[in-house]
Amino acid sequence: MSTMSLWGYIKEDFSQPLLNDPAINSKVELFFNYPGVWAITNYRIAHALHVKGFKVLARMIMGISQIITNIDIHPACTIGRRVFLDHAFGVVIGETAIIGDDVLIYQGVTLGG
Repeated sequence: MSTMSLWGYIKEDFSQPLLNDPAINSKVELFFNYPGVWAITNYRIAHALHVKGFKVLARMIMGISQIITNIDIHPACTIGRRVFLDHAFGVVIGETAIIGDDVLIYQGVTLGG
């Protein structure tokens, strides 16, 4: 991550459905109807821990996130800014995946080896 804080990335991630999904009617829906936002938020936290050497804790966070969201993201992968996982059930992002900025990913996508 660059100069933006972890909280800055998370705030930016939460803004993406509001900017990209015409079906959203309120900010409250973010908490209940957008598992992709939660998966990315959990990834941001787990990735920060992974980079600092807390690899087992990072994997545990993402394992719990996978159970809750049905989205599997390895904490070692690289995910850029403003990535939006829309209808993201079944998305798998592996350890070697590199995702740039401003990417929209739909359900059933597998990235990485």
